[in-house]
Amino acid sequence: MSTPMSNPSESWDALARAASRGDTPAEVSQMLHLLSFKLDGAPYAIHVASVQEIVRMRVIAPVPRVHSDVRGVISLRGVIVQVIDLRRRLNLREKELSRTSRIIVVQDAGGMLSGLLVDSVTEVIRIAEDTLLPGPGSEAGAVEALCARGDTFVSLINLDRVLEFGSEG
Repeated sequence: MSTPMSNPSESWDALARAASRGDTPAEVSQMLHLLSFKLDGAPYAIHVASVQEIVRMRVIAPVPRVHSDVRGVISLRGVIVQVIDLRRRLNLREKELSRTSRIIVVQDAGGMLSGLLVDSVTEVIRIAEDTLLPGPGSEAGAVEALCARGDTFVSLINLDRVLEFGSEG
């Protein structure tokens, strides 16, 4: 049984056959996989491809004379990883760490690992790339796009910008 697409004359089977021939219709958008997390009760996300792992809270060793958004460093199986406090980075109010706080370990284009301190990790979401809306010009370019999810918007973080900012000293 085939499921109709938005155009009733097409089916998932026809789409799969076209894709196997390399004839994917132009109207079919690429699907993005995003890791969703919360900061100050609001949903944010980053591309799953950048995520190495998600770790529970652990001792974050402060490092003197680094940017105030860098909370410190952790040791992850012998690798030193800087931890960027996304609340600070996005100018959100400070909050005490909780049982749900997590460090999302990401890898930048150069292979360097960094940790992003978030309030909680919620889910992996799939969205069509063409449904993204341009992000606001605020938050120092940290939000690159918005994604409508029901009656809320998920802010897609520009990871390169956040990591660049976090490594400034």
